[in-house]
Amino acid sequence: MRSIWNGAVTFGLVSVAVRVYTATTNHDIRFRQVHGADGGRIRYKRFCEVCGDEVAHADIVKGYETDDGELVTLDDDDMATLPTSTGREIEVVEFVPAEQVDPLLLDRSYFLEPDPKATKPYALLREALREADRMAVATVALRQRQTLALLRVRGAAIVMQTMLWPDEVREPDFETSRTEAQLRPQELAMAASLVDTMAAEFDPTQFDDEYRKAVENLIDYKRQHGGARPVPAAAERGGEEITDLLTALQRSVEEASGRKVPAQRTPPATPKGRSPSPRKPAKPDGTPPAARTTKPAARKPRARKPDESDAPVRKAGGQSRRGP
Repeated sequence: MRSIWNGAVTFGLVSVAVRVYTATTNHDIRFRQVHGADGGRIRYKRFCEVCGDEVAHADIVKGYETDDGELVTLDDDDMATLPTSTGREIEVVEFVPAEQVDPLLLDRSYFLEPDPKATKPYALLREALREADRMAVATVALRQRQTLALLRVRGAAIVMQTMLWPDEVREPDFETSRTEAQLRPQELAMAASLVDTMAAEFDPTQFDDEYRKAVENLIDYKRQHGGARPVPAAAERGGEEITDLLTALQRSVEEASGRKVPAQRTPPATPKGRSPSPRKPAKPDGTPPAARTTKPAARKPRARKPDESDAPVRKAGGQSRRGP
């Protein structure tokens, strides 16, 4: 493990230098959104819903919408005026009975490792918490923001759990009286008997994530039966991308009607025994002769062979279609 924060636990006049490690990890299988046809990654752009323009990250600010419909914007300079906590102390403010801590208040968990020179005060705090059967309530600054935390003992280590603020815990919005009913003594006795029958020592290792296993098996099956392919490389995008549907349709119509120069086609294969006719050189300004012609000269149609096909023609929007 790699530490994410270094500091010291302080209680009274005692200071314990510690390193902080993330105590939990997420083993969920992560998927990417890809194009089903070719496996390309799906990307999203930031667009303004008012003007329709794509917005650069540097032009994005924070906005707070009030209850009466007003929008208050805050830029980086505004946010810089807020008080930030950069201290490196986990300051213990009180020790409370463990049973008084509502688990709903607990958030993220971290391991505290003592500095090699602070093993004795670390052990002193750990054993004091264990003997008193209490937890330490502390304040700590993580990511420049002060938060509440709880220190408790887990085996030979001290665990720090960040806490939610009291107003972040919701109360049930339904009437608890609806869940209260007239219970007969026989029903209570039968329920208590069932609880006793199913009583056990809690061992989380006996439970497995069946859904994750099923996903892993599905992925392995697809790989073994031809459902895998190399990850495609991202294509380089050239020129201006057409994002407006009306513009894309207009350009498609213009290309089809010949008002714009069509994309260059790959010349058909030359029959054996004939040499390809030389192409006319470009004019001094580098413009091909065909691009200077107001109206393209009519060409005599020729019969197509069954094995001949035109090269793909680039459509608006970066997609391709076959020639007519």
